[in-house]
Amino acid sequence: MSIGAIFNTIFFDPIVNLLVLIFHGLETVSIPGALGFSIILLTILIRMLVWPFMNAQLHSARRMAELKPEIDKLKEKHGSDKQAFAAAQMALYKERNINPAGGCLPAIIQLPVIWALYQTIYAFFSGSAGLERINNALYVANWKLTQTPNLDFFGLNLANKPAEFGQIGILVLLIPLLTATLTLVQSKMMTPPQIKAYPQDTKKEKEEKQSTDESIAAMQSQMTYLMPLMIGYFAFQFPIGLALYWNTFTILGIIQQYFVSGWGGLKSWLSFLNRPNLKLNKVNK
Repeated sequence: MSIGAIFNTIFFDPIVNLLVLIFHGLETVSIPGALGFSIILLTILIRMLVWPFMNAQLHSARRMAELKPEIDKLKEKHGSDKQAFAAAQMALYKERNINPAGGCLPAIIQLPVIWALYQTIYAFFSGSAGLERINNALYVANWKLTQTPNLDFFGLNLANKPAEFGQIGILVLLIPLLTATLTLVQSKMMTPPQIKAYPQDTKKEKEEKQSTDESIAAMQSQMTYLMPLMIGYFAFQFPIGLALYWNTFTILGIIQQYFVSGWGGLKSWLSFLNRPNLKLNKVNK
């Protein structure tokens, strides 16, 4: 069996069946825009499914960022002795009960699920070929679709692309703008906060913390600004239905990020988030 066939059997086919089942359920009770709401509900279900894995990834990333000043001190202490540094680093991870691979494994687990969700939704906007792929994946013959579902969702055709704004109206450009904005918010929230300096810190410790802040800022800047631009461009070029999926997924991601580490780097942009009643230090225990 090929890798593609294994992927379809484990990930794509179940997600297709779930989306079609939700769609038929909403259509039965005459919910307008049934396909759009089906995409939203399926995205929420998938996000809940990968929630524990993403939670572990976010917690691991936060703890690794908090540990960076101590890692830098170990580098300075051991100098060019890489073996001694590696041993000291692993000892520190063990002492703090941190798994260095803790952030990678959850991401690897969730990627095929997210990719299958993307392919499932894209199939609905791929004409007869997509419809055939959907029907071939269904477990129950009675669930098969005889035609592409109604793509209208609050006056928008989910198969339309914002790039075609000349034909469908300039207001549709708000969709990729919203997509880029949501992605920017999430990216900024994931930016580690500045390392706190204390009055008792020595001059050397203050310099180390400043150096650490600068290195973190340099690494995060490209991700913070380039990712939203890239995702916004995809939302401009791809069907609106895919932006509906991505925006739902991102909003849920923002909520999860909020509960794991608060507003993060977003507080440096929006000063009102620093008010005591909006601080989330309690979630960082």
